[in-house]
Order: sequence, then C-alpha cells, then structure tokens
Amino acid sequence: MKHIKNNKKTLQWAIFAAGILIYTLIMIGLNRPIAGQVPTAASKFSFEKARVVQIINENVSPDTWTEGIRLGMQEVVVRIDSGQFKGKELYAANYLSAYGNIDLKEGTRIIVRMDTNEAGDPFVVSVSNYNRSYMLIGLVVLFVLLLILIGGKKGVAAIAGLFFTIISIWFFLIPMIKRGASPIPTAIVLVAITTFVSLIALNGFSKKTYIAIAGCVGGVTIAGLLAYLAGIVTPINGFNMSEAEELILRAADGGLKVSGLMVSGVLIASLGAVMDVALTIASAISELHDMKPKAKMSELFKSGINIGKDAMGTMANTLILAFSGASLNMLIMFRVFDYPYIQIFNSDLMTIEIIQGLTGSIGIVLTVPLVAILGASAFGHK
Repeated sequence: MKHIKNNKKTLQWAIFAAGILIYTLIMIGLNRPIAGQVPTAASKFSFEKARVVQIINENVSPDTWTEGIRLGMQEVVVRIDSGQFKGKELYAANYLSAYGNIDLKEGTRIIVRMDTNEAGDPFVVSVSNYNRSYMLIGLVVLFVLLLILIGGKKGVAAIAGLFFTIISIWFFLIPMIKRGASPIPTAIVLVAITTFVSLIALNGFSKKTYIAIAGCVGGVTIAGLLAYLAGIVTPINGFNMSEAEELILRAADGGLKVSGLMVSGVLIASLGAVMDVALTIASAISELHDMKPKAKMSELFKSGINIGKDAMGTMANTLILAFSGASLNMLIMFRVFDYPYIQIFNSDLMTIEIIQGLTGSIGIVLTVPLVAILGASAFGHK
C-alpha cells in the first residue's frame, strides 16, 4: 500500500513539473517579438551603470519651499561601469529640480542614458536615476534569509511560490493583456494557476491543499465579480483610471483592452489576503480532524467559521490599508483643496479605491464560509 502511495506521489509531482514546463514555454512564446512590431523609442535607449568621479562645477542651493532640497545644475565627470563603454570617463550635466532631484557627490552610483552619434560614439550622457540595485538586492536577500531561517522548508516553498507569482504577472498576464486578451478572464486564469502552484509547493498534494485552492479561487472570483457589477452600476471602468489615457495612446494599437483593468487589479490585489485566509481555515480544519477523526461536519464547520472570524478581520484591514496607503497622496490632496465630501466620495479616483478595497474585503469575508463548508464536507465524519 505504501509503495502504491509513493508511486502516486511521484506521478503527481512528475505531472506538476511537466505542467510548469509547458507553462514556461507558453510564457516564452508570449514574450517573443510580434512580427512587424515597431520598437518603441524607450526600448532603443541605452542605460548603463556609472559612478561620479569628479564634480567640475555646481550651481545649487537649498530652497525653502522644497523643504531643504537643493535645486540648480551640476557639471560632473562620470565613469561608465557597464556596457560597451565600460571604463570610459564622460562629461554629464545634471539638472536638479524638486521632482527630479538626483543630487550628486563624488562616488555616487547612478544610472545614465547614453546617446550615441552615427559613428556609435557617445556624445550625450544624461543622469537618469540613482543606482538603487544594491539596496534592493540587499532587502531581497534579507527577506529570503529570514523566510528560510524562520520558515525552513515552508519558507523555501513560500519563496518559490512568490517568485512564480511575480514571474507570471510580468511574463504571462501583462503580455496576454498587451496582445488583446480580455483582462478579467486572463486575471482569473492567472489566479487559478498561481494559487495552485503556490499552495502545492507549500503543502504538497493533499485534501487540505485542494480545499484551500478551491476556496481561494472562489473568494477572488467573488471579489472580481462584485467589482465588475459595481462598475456597471456606478458606472466606472478602466477608462476612469489615472493611467488610462497613456495606455490608450501607447498600447491601443496592439489590441489592449482598458475597460477590464480595474477588475483585473482587484483580482490580483486580493489574491494574497484571500489565499492566507483560505489556507489558514483549511489547515485548521485538517488539524482538528487529525485530533478528532470522528468530528461531525457541523463541528468542523463551526470551528472553521470561528477561526475565520479572527483571520478575516485582520486580512480585511490589510487590504483596505494597502489601498489607502497606495492612494495616500490623493487623499491628502482632497484635504488640501478642502473638497466637499459629496464630491470626494463620488470622484472617479476615490470611487475606484473604495470599490477595490471593499470588493476585495467582501471576497475575504465570503472565503471564510466557503472554505469552512468545503473543509467540513471533506473531513467531517459522515
């Protein structure tokens, strides 16, 4: 019997690996250049790492209205640290404004844009950004180490699931939407795939995992459906979002559909919190069953609901606060201009944030009874 179980698990993991391989090949195909597609101006720019080796001249001074930020112009010599011009020292003019303020000192690591002439020699070097890669890599390494040290194997599985989700958003969801796929069904497919892979990697092939997957996909789909209905009733859609105009101008020729982007955003944003609640309840019911194998369905359902009550409160707060934090500047602007509340709560931007926050939270709340019912039905003594 044990031998049969081992063979079954081996087959399951083999199918799982084959599915990941097929999915990877699909993503590679989606990210190949489209025949006849004209490269964008931005894709032709050459950005390289550089370091400031000398400040030739600077005419900068702090300003009161910018809270001490220095404004003006700097003339510097930079040494290129990557690309075909690595090691070359070039002149660059750096203009400091309140909103584009890269204040240079000797040794500052930066990213520069290289403009070349017909002969291929650089004739203009523009300072684009600070080189923040070292800090970002450091934070990622710290995050990974903490997950591994505290979570052990589960931490490694969580990292793998997170990495898979990020890769899927960048190389599957966005290319699909760029090519004209409807954002809402595409986002639902993404949610189903990433939930399945993440939870299988975390807990393996088990009844508990399947319940959490079903509950998570159900909860996120409910959130998306509510956002879609709210958009119809309001009415509001992706065209009301602040980035819509730029997307239409830059990507509409490729078939990009803007109208479903708001709902797609709700599906993605609510995924993490809903997955957390679904897995928490499914794991708790599974543990209760192990401790009391003859527990009735009603007992397990009641326990699942009670556990979910604590989880859904914190997760709903997490989601609402995440949307609020992302829109903090907008909220401050409303207070600065002292808009009447009737205008604030009926504006496009505020309505979108409220719909996203509330529909996601409703999805979390409804995930609790959904997973409790599935878990009680699967584990309850009949």
